[in-house]
Amino acid sequence: MNSVTEPLVRLAARVDSIQPFYVMELAKEAALLEREGRDIIHMGIGEPDFTAPEPVIEAAANALRRGVTQYTSALGLHALREAISAHYASVYGVSVDPARIVVTAGASAALLLACAALVDRDDEVLMPDPCYPCNRHFVIAAEGRPVMVPAGPAERFQLTAADVDRLWNERTRGVLLASPSNPTGTSIEPAELERIVKAVRSRGGFTIVDEIYQGLSYDAKPVSALSYGDDVITVNSFSKYFNMTGWRLGWLVVPPGMVSAFEKLAQNLFICASALAQHAALACFEPQTIATYEARRLEFKRRRDFIAPALESLGFTVPVMPDGAFYVYADCSTVNHAAAGDSSALTKAMLHDAGVVLVPGMDFGTHAPKQYIRLSYATAYPKLEEAVERLARLFGRQ
Repeated sequence: MNSVTEPLVRLAARVDSIQPFYVMELAKEAALLEREGRDIIHMGIGEPDFTAPEPVIEAAANALRRGVTQYTSALGLHALREAISAHYASVYGVSVDPARIVVTAGASAALLLACAALVDRDDEVLMPDPCYPCNRHFVIAAEGRPVMVPAGPAERFQLTAADVDRLWNERTRGVLLASPSNPTGTSIEPAELERIVKAVRSRGGFTIVDEIYQGLSYDAKPVSALSYGDDVITVNSFSKYFNMTGWRLGWLVVPPGMVSAFEKLAQNLFICASALAQHAALACFEPQTIATYEARRLEFKRRRDFIAPALESLGFTVPVMPDGAFYVYADCSTVNHAAAGDSSALTKAMLHDAGVVLVPGMDFGTHAPKQYIRLSYATAYPKLEEAVERLARLFGRQ
């Protein structure tokens, strides 16, 4: 058989519109070094080093033993939707009808469903730059146009209501936000988020807020965007706070009038989320499991409180202290290295010369991507300490 390097048929144009996920490319390079015998400390990919607690694992095992692995409703198990609703009431003080909750195959499926339901060809969607790269790709997959709005430290790297007022035009359909955000770990201040929702609502647009890191908030009681009206759409996940990344389970909260549309799309695009993962996730909301998650949240806070000042001691600048998630977005233009101010070259040097993986800003947008690097502190505390020691040697801080 001949080796084929080009597709035998023409690929859709949208494939060329979606850029590679550079964090994964860097991870592959690190894996190659590890196969050569190098010891690598990973602070690139945003995946908790914690895994599902024992009650969740046992719930999955029980589901297997009972054989409850058939398709569920496209909206998800009713019991799980009720548990999620109760969680909103307990943690956020928000009343959410379980009928508005759509269980999905991870937050990625949730965002894809939202874009499929709301974005038409050439519709514009405002989002901050920097942001999670897949967010703009979901819009592109729906044949819409992501409008990346430069956001710096003064805006906490987030979209503002003033941006909405300034940039909204006849092609704008809505906004796609994340609070707390990947890559910056910063939340939108509640008053500002409310102003954004009102600005979008007054123009008949949609507001989608990715809240997958809401459970990992450190400095104040988290406020869900659902507090600002039933017309807000939120996305959440069992991956981050609930430590179930590979289980691929998430959910949406949608306006009452949109449930049937989302159900129809979910039926056709996904059938349903993993039945096994859904049955396991019921155990996430038991008091003993929540206690485990809260202890882990405090451990993430301990790591943040160590690594953010440690980065500054290495010569980086942390312009906004992250208040959630497990990321620090740091200015690399001030470090003592020949590659200072070039995050791509600097992360290569840190990988090859120090055995430490961080991510360049190029993954997250086009606004000052060379100036910033993202660090994920979703790794064990001793590994963070060792990484700081290695980088201190690289930057002549020892």
